[in-house]
Amino acid sequence: MPVHTSQGSQGSGGRGVGLGLALVSAVAFGGSGVAAKPLIEAGLDPLHVVWLRVAGAALVMLPWAVRHRALVRRRPALLAGFGLLGVAGVQACYFAAISRIPVGVALLVEYLAPALVLGWVRFVQRRPVTRAAALGVVLAAGGLACVVEVWSGLSFDLLGLLLALGAACCQVGYFVLSDQGGDAGDEAPEPLGVIAYGLLVGTVVLTAVARPWTMDWSVLGGSADMNGTSVLASLLLGWIVLIATVVAYVTGVLSVRRLSPQVAGVVACLEAVIATVLAWVLLGEHLSAPQIIGGAVVLLGAFIAQSSAPAKPSDGPVAGGPGDAERELSAHGTPV
Repeated sequence: MPVHTSQGSQGSGGRGVGLGLALVSAVAFGGSGVAAKPLIEAGLDPLHVVWLRVAGAALVMLPWAVRHRALVRRRPALLAGFGLLGVAGVQACYFAAISRIPVGVALLVEYLAPALVLGWVRFVQRRPVTRAAALGVVLAAGGLACVVEVWSGLSFDLLGLLLALGAACCQVGYFVLSDQGGDAGDEAPEPLGVIAYGLLVGTVVLTAVARPWTMDWSVLGGSADMNGTSVLASLLLGWIVLIATVVAYVTGVLSVRRLSPQVAGVVACLEAVIATVLAWVLLGEHLSAPQIIGGAVVLLGAFIAQSSAPAKPSDGPVAGGPGDAERELSAHGTPV
């Protein structure tokens, strides 16, 4: 199952639209934490929140699953891979990691995904990458370290770090599989269908992990506290399902189709910045000077990485990572 990058996606118009979609996706994903935290503090287990998020989104996307049911026969490996890596793998590995290591450390390791993509292209495929792309990844990773204040509460736990690295590898799979078939014209797998079945697969896997039958369902009928304001738990769940999952995945996959996995991956680092700012505004978690500076550095790195993308596919240096180099990359060769 070779992975392709849409030939038309690298034009300035397509790249502009793709960048806008990537930003919307980052905002949507970044808004999940401020809605999930009050639910967790109200008594829900983190894994139960994840299960509700994925299962609810799968239910919303069910009509698209029915409409594109032919994908089950045509692209079963793609659907299984997207569900296992891009949905269940990222969530399960990340939440397992933060149970052993600080959230900031886990988040930083997870968002090393763009660097992992660059490493795959450079050292496995043996294709050159541009200096600007590498610089963008380094800046984004360094800025992210400041945003999450990785130095606070740092502790070494090998299993926790391996789980966080697993989340990063799964995130690589999310970006690479999102790009699957982008230049195949009418034969390209419908992105909404891929997302719908990915969420269904993720729901099945997470059901076994989260065991939702043990959940305290009464929490969803009450209210949760958001920085002193009482908010209906059902409203918060609706935000997590519709915005932080459905909108986030749809815009995220479409952005990869118009950009490339490596560029969309670096722009996705903005999610940590957005999550931090929203937590400051809505949860009263104040930003420190290093976090503000780090956010600016992440923005700079994302800008450098996305602006280095080639206008058209070529066999020259890969800007920002695999891009067109993914033509020879197996969908299951890479592990979010």
